Amino acid sequence: MVRFTVLASGSKGNSTVISGGRTRILVDAGLSCRELFRRMRLVGEAPETLDAIVITHEHQDHVSGLAVTARKLGIPVYFTEGTHRAWMRWLTPRRQMTYSQWLELCRKQAAEREAEPETSAAEGPVEESDPEEAEADSQPQANGHVQPKNAEPGPAPASTEPPSLKEDPTWLPAVEYFRAGQPFAIGDIGLSPFTIPHDAADPVGFVFSAEGIRLGFATDLGYIPPNVREQLQNLDLLLLESNHDLEMLRDGPYPWAVKQRVLSRVGHLSNEAAAEFLSTAYDGQAAYVILAHLSENNNLPELARLTAEHALLGRASLLANRLLLAEQHQPLSAISF
Repeated sequence: MVRFTVLASGSKGNSTVISGGRTRILVDAGLSCRELFRRMRLVGEAPETLDAIVITHEHQDHVSGLAVTARKLGIPVYFTEGTHRAWMRWLTPRRQMTYSQWLELCRKQAAEREAEPETSAAEGPVEESDPEEAEADSQPQANGHVQPKNAEPGPAPASTEPPSLKEDPTWLPAVEYFRAGQPFAIGDIGLSPFTIPHDAADPVGFVFSAEGIRLGFATDLGYIPPNVREQLQNLDLLLLESNHDLEMLRDGPYPWAVKQRVLSRVGHLSNEAAAEFLSTAYDGQAAYVILAHLSENNNLPELARLTAEHALLGRASLLANRLLLAEQHQPLSAISF
């Protein structure tokens, strides 16, 4: 049996559980670990049975609960390499300082050196390592940490406990990389990632396949380019973004710069753009069409539904194109095949 369960969808958090055969994966972890577990149990999914987490892109509403959830369950996280690097940068931003702050830091360091007792000649000079050289002599590992190139094997660490989130917020039990355009599998579920146009490092959508069932997943995209249109065919379920109503967004409370971002070709898909795809490029084969990532400020569920229903006019039935809306504050009932 194949199950598709949207736990949350919207600007405050996104997450979906996909089950196929003996494998269960979590797509994005945009809610707290506690809330993810609560919603999974509401829909009859046991968090302890998850095998992996797959991330579409690094924006906060897709990764805010990632580290805690992966650590709690001890499961691998699948990213593109660009997304993983961007997520790590977001969690460990470089410190910025002004010239005056740098001068003050130099004065404090000079004063501390003068206050220290001189090193005896017997001890020899103390060599200070250069952070830049140390960084150059290190190699990134799959989990994003660094290991000196020519390090000699040392004694086993005193503790095998993972670092705390405060000590290292980027530590994960395991990290696996994938690339858009290169299908791969996690257990019994096949994944075909494809590039989507969004203002993130390396965002992707997916087609998931298990037991002959194909599930299309495309949110957070400014428009639907030919490669996405090609991927979203011959599906049993289609989850598609329908983020905003154009008039509501233009007349709404967002600053003009944010409106421009949402409306851009690397922003979010409007009701009208989703409907245009459904009426002209969609093959009409899916049993379910789920509208996702609806804005709470710039959209209304009724508007999104009516716009999509008009696009699907004559195609919807009990067996095909049943239209559903994913919600932000409660999970959607599981869909089984």
